[in-house]
Amino acid sequence: MVKVVNKELHKGKPFAALLDTQSSTAGRNNNGHITTRHKGGGHKHHYRVVDFRRTKDGIPAKVERLEYDPNRSANIALVLYADGERRYIIAPKGVTVGQQLMSGSEAPIRAGNTLPIRNIPVGTTIHCIEMLPGKGAQMARSAGTSAMLLAREGIYAQVRLRSGEIRRVHVECRATIGEVGNEEHSLRQIGKAGANRWRGIRPTVRGVAMNPVDHPHGGGEGKTAAGRDPVSPWGTPAKGYRTRSNKRTTSMIVQRRHKR
Repeated sequence: MVKVVNKELHKGKPFAALLDTQSSTAGRNNNGHITTRHKGGGHKHHYRVVDFRRTKDGIPAKVERLEYDPNRSANIALVLYADGERRYIIAPKGVTVGQQLMSGSEAPIRAGNTLPIRNIPVGTTIHCIEMLPGKGAQMARSAGTSAMLLAREGIYAQVRLRSGEIRRVHVECRATIGEVGNEEHSLRQIGKAGANRWRGIRPTVRGVAMNPVDHPHGGGEGKTAAGRDPVSPWGTPAKGYRTRSNKRTTSMIVQRRHKR
């Protein structure tokens, strides 16, 4: 088992005023039907209310501590603003305890500061990017991820995501300078099946091990092949088949990640 250890993380309890309760649905909807397979069990934990908008412009904030967050791959930072308010933010790479952060159009171009894309130089590495102005960051929020600001033209800018997709974003959308921290998250090894059960992930049964009533790959005497191209339990092709149906925002994608 490989554990990624960060000795800078806070060892005590999280900040109580920024915690919220969350209940486990075990992948079921309000009718009790399974809508997401392989979910259930797992350790209970509180939701950490993270500030994805970073709208306290012109007020300096000091990083009080870095914390582990069980709800996401990235670590979070507890910041104390000069007016006395505390908020959680996604911890950027290289940000340390005691460092001062800023947000707003006048903030310096430094890791951890949040600015409108209009005020960020082309070629800058960014993360926690809004898709709509004021909605809060939705892209490049996972551990170790980042994007690059490629160009600005009129009211839109072009951003290249880690997947290779190039997307148009309004210049009034905000983004944070730098990369998301905890970049060694991808080196973590689960170690044993029980560690996934702690995370609320249940076993995945192969389709060929099922009966024909349960999966298109099921059935046959003894060990048999699927007998067809791989599909989901509902018959949707599982290898390379495009399932994107959101035509409303297709015009915002300049280049698809598959480049086809």
